[in-house]
Amino acid sequence: MVEEQPKSNDDGQAEAVVRVRGLEKWYGKEHAVGGVDLDVPRGQILGLVGPDGAGKSSLLRCVAGVLQHDGGHIHVMGSTIDSDRSAESIKSRLGWMPQGLGNNLYRELSVEENVDYFANLRSLPPDELKQRKRRLLEVTRLTPFTNRTVKQLSGGMKQKLALICILIHYPELLVLDEPTTGVDPLSRRDFWSILTQLVAERSMTTLVSTAYMDEASYFARLALMVDGTILRQGSREDVLSEVHETKVGIRTGEQMAALNRLKKQFRHVQIMGSELHVLVRGDDPADARRQVEETLEGMDVQEVRTLHADLEDALVTLICRRPEHETTNEDQEHDRPSSPPNDRWAVRLVRAVFPRRRTEPEPATELAELIGEQVPPERRVDEDGAVEASGLIRQFGDFRAVDDVSFSIAPGQIFGLLGPNGAGKTTVIKMLTGLLPPTGGSGRVAGADIHGVPLHVKQRIGYMAQTFSLYPDLSVLENVALYATVYRVPRRELRQRCRWVLQLAGLTGMAHKRTNAVPMGARQRMALGCALVHRPQVVFLDEPTSGVDPVGRRQFWEILVRLARQWRVAILVTTHYMSEAEHCDHLGLMHDGALIALGTPEQLRKDVASEAGTPLLVETDDPLAALDVLRRAGFDDVVLQGRSVRLLSRDHRHDEKQIRQPLDEAGIRVTEMSQGDVTVQDVFVHHVTASNRGAATDDPM
Repeated sequence: MVEEQPKSNDDGQAEAVVRVRGLEKWYGKEHAVGGVDLDVPRGQILGLVGPDGAGKSSLLRCVAGVLQHDGGHIHVMGSTIDSDRSAESIKSRLGWMPQGLGNNLYRELSVEENVDYFANLRSLPPDELKQRKRRLLEVTRLTPFTNRTVKQLSGGMKQKLALICILIHYPELLVLDEPTTGVDPLSRRDFWSILTQLVAERSMTTLVSTAYMDEASYFARLALMVDGTILRQGSREDVLSEVHETKVGIRTGEQMAALNRLKKQFRHVQIMGSELHVLVRGDDPADARRQVEETLEGMDVQEVRTLHADLEDALVTLICRRPEHETTNEDQEHDRPSSPPNDRWAVRLVRAVFPRRRTEPEPATELAELIGEQVPPERRVDEDGAVEASGLIRQFGDFRAVDDVSFSIAPGQIFGLLGPNGAGKTTVIKMLTGLLPPTGGSGRVAGADIHGVPLHVKQRIGYMAQTFSLYPDLSVLENVALYATVYRVPRRELRQRCRWVLQLAGLTGMAHKRTNAVPMGARQRMALGCALVHRPQVVFLDEPTSGVDPVGRRQFWEILVRLARQWRVAILVTTHYMSEAEHCDHLGLMHDGALIALGTPEQLRKDVASEAGTPLLVETDDPLAALDVLRRAGFDDVVLQGRSVRLLSRDHRHDEKQIRQPLDEAGIRVTEMSQGDVTVQDVFVHHVTASNRGAATDDPM
């Protein structure tokens, strides 16, 4: 049960502008929100963090009064929200931004026309509108684009305009549903910087949802939400206190062997590039390192070091403590189809290959057994290069979706194509898989030219589309059998291959369940298994972990790493999660259809450190004021990060003096200065900024 929060100032705490108790929301038989309690203190930003399907949007829509709830109580700004009339009574004091890029905007209207329209809805006097519009356009850097229509704006610009439109009447409460999902890191950083500044100036209360764990540093309070329930809420420090383990990083020359040994001893082990990260029970760093060293005794261990646990670690440990997370194949309700089977060819095929209706549940199989060290005999590994793209171009009318993209992937490599929605990542995959002819350039996949990929070569390729490519009304086994047949798996091997996919997804006890009844993480592993059922040489995965909780993402990435390291599969994976870059061997950063950076994660970070410096974290007693002071002092790239401000510095000693002087003059006390690590997000922001500057564009995105 989530702890009660004060609703008034009687005990020194901020009043709760939003107070939710026992909230329930059902969609038919689906329990979207189950007994949620939540408080949003006045003047603070509370972040609702969790994967897609967690219930975040349903909760926010109920609070905003645009969706009726089925149980519990909602109190917003002193009003009980229990009817359309009560919801209408608070709309003049509320700013609501629905999910999606610019979904509250009018595409055919210009930037200024959209702002004027929303101001007129709120009956804003002309003088006030003029003053507020000028201020908000300046802060968001949209002043040069007032005559541009919404359909001509980038994703980041749309979200800034959407923010202006809900702020124009200076509401008391903002409710924002995943406002930065699919937006590039530079625009995300700008969005949060603008929001925190305006919220502080107006003392606005904000309830916002996000699927990005790295955005939690912008929130005064967090609420971690999974499967319709809130697991924990409080400050960042409160949430991190849930991690009762010590995080240890290991570098070893025997990564896969070390992984297998560590997983037998510790519950939470994951591969992060060239390192292994382990959570060891207890808070003694020396003891944690000792336990790891003893487990890996006799192996080629190069380094063992203690790391700081992050919010994803906290969410993973909270998820794994839930009783339902312990459910295994033996516990699953199995072999009960959701509806009587129809006379479909997929059903007939399954009955022919699996003559018994009942699929016996099997004990969970370790990934080390499913993806063994020995390469399957039917897989021929061509070491000359699995994927090559050279100057790929794709034009749609006047719009160039992909512009001169070149890279190569060797067998056994994981290549990450990172970028926001609309960057051109999916178009690149479609050209390489033969689904879309390129306008220009060339490429080779699995030894064949992409301009005419023959059928026998397509059988060496696996493709997992962005929407998982599964048929929701077919059963799990019917889906797998369908893909095995499409990929021409020999009939004598069909039973064995289907069972392998079910084991990989952890669904051997749910083979006859409809796919839409399977949890998202298992569906995602099942879709991957369908793309692997024919044992391909090359696999293309288009944003495969979008919306999956951290536990599911970690399991998914372990499968990918094992496929690459042990079966020498070449993997191209697209994602807009910058944190997933650490799993990749090589990265390509895409922005506006172009490849703006290419290299290993380590090399890209080193290049940025050399060109722009390393992060300097400045903790003060008033971070918002410090942000304003340092920007006026000439530190243009300074941003908020929790209770600190953060900037890149080439010379920390020199910059520390330059930072302290204006802060001292402004009466702002510096409590600590520390050095941080360059992140992939820093890399992306650095290259986008350089690309925009080099192109001499007037677009701030």
